[in-house]
Amino acid sequence: MSTTIQPETILRQLADLWVTLGKEVEPGPSGVLRACAMTFIAATDESEDPSDIWATIAALMPEHPSRAVVIRFRESAARELSARVFSQCWMPFGHRRQICCEQIEITASDTSLPDLPAVILPLAVADLPVILWCRGSRLFRLPEFPQLAKVAHKLVLDSAAFQDPIAILNQLASRAQSNQVLADLAWTRLTRGRELISQIFENRSYLSKLPEVTEISIAFGGSHPPTAAYYLAAWLLDCFAKVGANAKIAWQPVGDAPDGALRGVELVTRGAGGLRVSMAVASDGGGQPVEIQIDSLSNRVIFPPSNDYTSLREELSIPGRDPVFEASLSQAARLASAEAE
Repeated sequence: MSTTIQPETILRQLADLWVTLGKEVEPGPSGVLRACAMTFIAATDESEDPSDIWATIAALMPEHPSRAVVIRFRESAARELSARVFSQCWMPFGHRRQICCEQIEITASDTSLPDLPAVILPLAVADLPVILWCRGSRLFRLPEFPQLAKVAHKLVLDSAAFQDPIAILNQLASRAQSNQVLADLAWTRLTRGRELISQIFENRSYLSKLPEVTEISIAFGGSHPPTAAYYLAAWLLDCFAKVGANAKIAWQPVGDAPDGALRGVELVTRGAGGLRVSMAVASDGGGQPVEIQIDSLSNRVIFPPSNDYTSLREELSIPGRDPVFEASLSQAARLASAEAE
């Protein structure tokens, strides 16, 4: 394996790739159209199946075309870097012209991580955002990882992959305060649930009782709340504080649920004529059945499957900062720290 790679060589290979693609199509109204709205970087361990990552990126391309760079890290003391280039093409329905995006795969040792910013910066498409998706907790914990993160306009990770929710929430809150733009897929997966809660309180009768909410009970699998539970609690506390409610959080571990799984939320108001609203997730996996109970009324909805593709598609649609997420992150870190005391 090469000990170093030259960005100029990769760019020249990309140029040659476009020449080759142009020769492979027939003359006329067909042809190849280059599409690029960002530079999308995925950092992953070499042990992970690269086909899963590339499949996710390929699914994102029609809505978020990009120059995609996948960096596969191996645990090695030697400084090792190598790269290859290829393309991802598709033909929109009803069209004869292929749309293609550039893809670069870099294999690197952990020791060579400090060399990567100098490689990645020239490969980033000028005047377009750079998104870095960090897959897994090991890479995020590497001492040199912040150097790579500085290359990106936004860092995306999934805090559910970290074993210590309190530690990762405090680290993320600290990075957000240092002006690092962040996205957490554990927060993204809460979107449908947060929307459903908001829709419930579009009812004026229920809305009028919001200031009376006294308890927020959040059920989860495992012995300690996952990051998603802290995020949901933080968002609800902020919403209720704005209407004058002084609610408290009650954590409810569920013994038969997988560790880290959210199992439900219940909102309780004070007084005999109070309101009780609950959402319970029946299972994990494909479509999630969610039971909604509002006093004596009940209903069931099915949440669509959630995976890396659906979560990233949502996050890539947010071009810059997400102020609601940042506020919830700060509050979630405070809740987690208080839980640890």
